[in-house]
Amino acid sequence: MTSTSRRVAAVVALVLTAAVWGSTFVMVKDAVAGYPLYAFLGWRFGVAVVAFLVMFPGTLKRFAPGTLRVGLAAGLLMCAGYVFQTWGLQSTSASKAAFITGMFVVITPLLQAVILRRPPRAVTLAGVVMAVTGLWLLSGGNGGQWNVGDTRTLLAAFAYAAHMIVLGGPGRRHDPRALTLVQLTTIAVICGGVSAVTEHPSLPSGTGLFVALAVTGVLASAVAFAVQTTVQRFLSPTKTALILILEPVFGGLFGWIAGEKLGSLALFGSGLILGGMLLAEVVGGSGTKPAEAAVGSAAVPVQEPESA
Repeated sequence: MTSTSRRVAAVVALVLTAAVWGSTFVMVKDAVAGYPLYAFLGWRFGVAVVAFLVMFPGTLKRFAPGTLRVGLAAGLLMCAGYVFQTWGLQSTSASKAAFITGMFVVITPLLQAVILRRPPRAVTLAGVVMAVTGLWLLSGGNGGQWNVGDTRTLLAAFAYAAHMIVLGGPGRRHDPRALTLVQLTTIAVICGGVSAVTEHPSLPSGTGLFVALAVTGVLASAVAFAVQTTVQRFLSPTKTALILILEPVFGGLFGWIAGEKLGSLALFGSGLILGGMLLAEVVGGSGTKPAEAAVGSAAVPVQEPESA
């Protein structure tokens, strides 16, 4: 295979990954409508841990002193992100959740400025303003369409942003596979434990729930991580980030296919959010690249070189 064909294959694989992540918003919304929230997340990330170890059997050998501590800190933040995002999906549409989750891209440089005292560039601030304006329009402006599910999802975006700062700070000194395994395990244990104590769930049943667990646990986590780490050999981090920003677009598309509607004002706001993400992440270069979805997305956020 030539270098050009490898790059084309890498782009296609990454677009498909973004599509998988975007599709999970609808799947998760449907799944937690009929199955306890913490039970779903516990099973989802339990499946992800098993699938990840199957795909990367040598991960345990990559641990170094401090990996467990940093991984636990990142895992707690990622767990908070997934809990708030999944909880939010119970009260808002998958389409809105996809775009609100994407706000973590512009929230991250703001938190960096406060926590790490790294002032963002002017173009990054412009992206933040654009995205916040888009969020206001997406929520209906003064129309009062903002709801409790949107608030929970926005809290998830803040958690994902803080998570990226941990990965971009102390996490840079540790192997990303080892950190990812600790994070996946942390979420599985916490959510599984909370579910066992508070929800007393039955075993998963039904085709829809099994499909959601397979897609979110296997495809959107273990497989997506494998795809991303592979394609980065052929694509620059900036191109990778640019493609992954398609995740909320796919989230909105799958929401529309599922029957959700976004008015013209909300669509314009969604476009502004995407534009703000592009400015803040690709042009402004916030220092960390979105590797999930989503945070939420069902993605597994991973660290990328700061020089990118």
